Amino acid sequence: MDNSGKEKEAMQLMAEADKKVKASGSFLGGMFGGNHKVEDACEMYARAANMFKMAKNWSAAGNAFCQAARLHMQLQNKLDSATSFVDAGNAYKKADPQEAINCLNQAIDIYTDMGRFTIAAKHHITIAEVYESELVDIEKAIAHYEQAADYYKGEESNSSANKCLLKVGHYSAQLEQYQKAIEIYEQVAMSTMDNPLLKYNAKEYFFKASLCHFIVDELNAKLAIEKYEEMFPAFSDSRELKLLKKLLEAHEEQNSEAFTEAVKEFDSVSRLDQWLTTMLLRIKKTIQGDAGDLK
Repeated sequence: MDNSGKEKEAMQLMAEADKKVKASGSFLGGMFGGNHKVEDACEMYARAANMFKMAKNWSAAGNAFCQAARLHMQLQNKLDSATSFVDAGNAYKKADPQEAINCLNQAIDIYTDMGRFTIAAKHHITIAEVYESELVDIEKAIAHYEQAADYYKGEESNSSANKCLLKVGHYSAQLEQYQKAIEIYEQVAMSTMDNPLLKYNAKEYFFKASLCHFIVDELNAKLAIEKYEEMFPAFSDSRELKLLKKLLEAHEEQNSEAFTEAVKEFDSVSRLDQWLTTMLLRIKKTIQGDAGDLK
């Protein structure tokens, strides 16, 4: 379907909206329904934005939503302004990730000012995802996941907070910030182990914390594992703990073949994801004379 006509129509609407905004700012315009003209312009910008979306001109759509957002702010329609900034962010995501982040940050400022922290947290997650996948700036992604977790905690949405924290733990370990990752995995494990629906996941978080300990120091890992077994008896019977004990033994003996064999055996039942593979390789590299793979 040819949507070039939509783009032309959208441009005409933008021009009309611009005229209305200028007229509202003039002396006579201000006397004769200045606000009414601004409201009309808001509606025109939003309609133009949707036409640009149909024509897949995402930058133009983002710009039109931004114009609407600024006018809503001028009229003190805070909620409408925030919604328009979010619409702008979603359009820009497809064309200009940095501009998408700028728009979403403006929406977040409005939502936090209004005390709407849950919705602000949701948009922090969106920004984090843009940094993860589009701009590949993991440090900034971590910062936005942390902010989202803080807002969720403040609103007692602990399950949502934990999801964000797990992302922070995941990336912190990748960036070799092991102490930070350990604290997060322990914190999330402790908050889930008493929950009948979530306690099954606690062993995974204790396992990840143990691996981070192991990379830093073998003795640290032993002490941490003993502590986790005491705190969460179900961890004692887990395949994860059995693997950890085999790895510790292989590491003590500096036996890279036994290390690889233990990993292969575990992987044959529970497939290792990329993160676990990376952490296990980092541990294996500390064995003298190791080739640095898991084959």
